[in-house]
Amino acid sequence: MKIFFLLVAFELCWAQYNPNTKSGRTSIVHLFEWRWADIALECERYLAPNGYGGVQISPPNENIVITNPWRPWWERYQPISYKLCSRSGSENEFIDMVTRCNNVGVHIYVDAVVNHMCGSGGGEGTHSTCGSYFNAGTRDFPAVPYSAWDFNDGKCKTYSGEIENYNDAYQVRDCRLVSLLDLALEKDYVRSTVANFMNRLIDIGVAGFRIDASKHMWPGDMKAFLDKLKNLNTSWFPEGTKPFIFQEVIDLGGEAISASEYFGNGRVTEFKYGAKLGTVIRRWNGEKMAYLKNWGEGWGFMSSDRALVFVDNHDNQRGHGAGGASILTFWDPRLYKMAIGFMLAHPYGFTRIMSSFRWSRNFVDGKDVNDWMGPPSNSDGSTKSVTINPDTTCGNGWVCEHRWRQIRNMAIFRNVVDGQAFTNWWDNNSNQVAFGRGNKGFIVFNNDDWNLSETLQTGLPAGTYCDIISGEKEGNSCTGIRIEVQGDGKAYFQISNTAEDPFVAIHVNAKL
Repeated sequence: MKIFFLLVAFELCWAQYNPNTKSGRTSIVHLFEWRWADIALECERYLAPNGYGGVQISPPNENIVITNPWRPWWERYQPISYKLCSRSGSENEFIDMVTRCNNVGVHIYVDAVVNHMCGSGGGEGTHSTCGSYFNAGTRDFPAVPYSAWDFNDGKCKTYSGEIENYNDAYQVRDCRLVSLLDLALEKDYVRSTVANFMNRLIDIGVAGFRIDASKHMWPGDMKAFLDKLKNLNTSWFPEGTKPFIFQEVIDLGGEAISASEYFGNGRVTEFKYGAKLGTVIRRWNGEKMAYLKNWGEGWGFMSSDRALVFVDNHDNQRGHGAGGASILTFWDPRLYKMAIGFMLAHPYGFTRIMSSFRWSRNFVDGKDVNDWMGPPSNSDGSTKSVTINPDTTCGNGWVCEHRWRQIRNMAIFRNVVDGQAFTNWWDNNSNQVAFGRGNKGFIVFNNDDWNLSETLQTGLPAGTYCDIISGEKEGNSCTGIRIEVQGDGKAYFQISNTAEDPFVAIHVNAKL
């Protein structure tokens, strides 16, 4: 009997680490600031056919409307209420998106902003996406409702009421983060209100949550509202399925709060991943790709089954958050594609791909003063639709990295090799490396300043394979490079150091 209870407890605990993606789909994509109508279309026309498992969406609840600067991206992180209306669309459009995406096996993960409400200088009035009244000065949010009793103003011990010292865990969790009004999550009313908001989303059919600013909440307070969450909607998920939880905890080491404190609640964002991988791919500080042989826990990262990993996210691609200048983004496409290729080929962690929009960068003293810019928008502040070009890339200012051939094909590669061991590592003691995933896939990188010319053990069955980076398999032929694997599993690889994409990847589903 005791063993049974232990197993049940383990199952319940483990459930929140499971992304709930459809079998055979192993990555999600963050469609940052996309409209709900466009996400619904993208699920049907592109994400489902190409094996993507889900979408992280921008916060769906009512937020403050900021016009100075003009509609910045970060206004989405300043809630006014939990009504489902934002510049991404109405509640009906949200429900339609979740339904349509679930119906094609692509699940929705909500960016939940529950640590705080809008900034203390947000004023009062109805300048919010649903037109709800609020008064930041008196802590009055009647559309929730929250009042002054529901905030941590009296609990914070700093003179300013702001976080002044990140080495003080009490300040980080009880004081205001960049002036945002900090909710008193120790109160059951606040916990229940947050849980009700999340349960409404679960009823609609979402699969899980990225919990914004988790580092700024006590893990026990988070557990208290997470324990109130329902199981997922049985229209799309097996009975008893728990929502997937991944918590934003920026932990590069050296602060009072560590990511491991949050493992009891679900997965955690591994910010060291993109920062370190960017440093290696850029070859900064004497780093070499050869050092990636023990990538993952061997680099001091959290356990793979606790990690949500990414090369860049919406914050650090703008220089915010964590990672600094080493973070690779779409602005460095050649290196970025290599980093994404490595991430999707390597077994460590659960992977999220970034899908961005362009903004007008303007560097002053090394800082991009336009990092606040919101999504491509019309003159009235509404978000532009995502248009698709004849070559399947995106227009209207949307970058759509998830549609780049190399990234899409590597997302498929990850699905094909899922569950296979990390095998057949090779390196040249510098920046040429290769590795396999069991007998299902093999990848080779040349990040050196000279050509690669090597015969390597792939572990794959004999045959002719299509490289999925330079092209892909179409019918009975390859649109890019062909790789011949011999009877002993070996194949010859040649990669120029000047190639547009200096890496080659093959897998058993791309075999002629």
